[in-house]
Amino acid sequence: MTKITIYHNPNCGTSRNALAMIRNTGEEPHIIHYLNTPPSRDELIELIAAMGITVRALLRQKGTPYDELDLGNAKWSDDDLLEQMLAHPILINRPIVVTKLGTRLCRPSEVVLDILEKPQLSAFRKEQ
Repeated sequence: MTKITIYHNPNCGTSRNALAMIRNTGEEPHIIHYLNTPPSRDELIELIAAMGITVRALLRQKGTPYDELDLGNAKWSDDDLLEQMLAHPILINRPIVVTKLGTRLCRPSEVVLDILEKPQLSAFRKEQ
């Protein structure tokens, strides 16, 4: 059983780089394609708490309906923002990586290195 989970979007370069860095340790993570299989409300709340960030800090703006929904407006409560992320999973920023050493929003992708138990097996070159 793998000890690493990544909430992954294969269309995102940052997510692909984080996944490649995980694999460069010799580990194969459990990959959750969160756009197809979004986390439940409870899972999302647990991930946010484990990362020690706010609900708003997990919102992705670029390439999402963030502006159209006016989510930058301070009127939205955490519960409202969670509901928007559940209705539109593309609003969930990525990648989120969970390991025994912690849970992180890996932006930039090198943040994943802080929570990997094993070192990189070879030199790693990020895709641009």
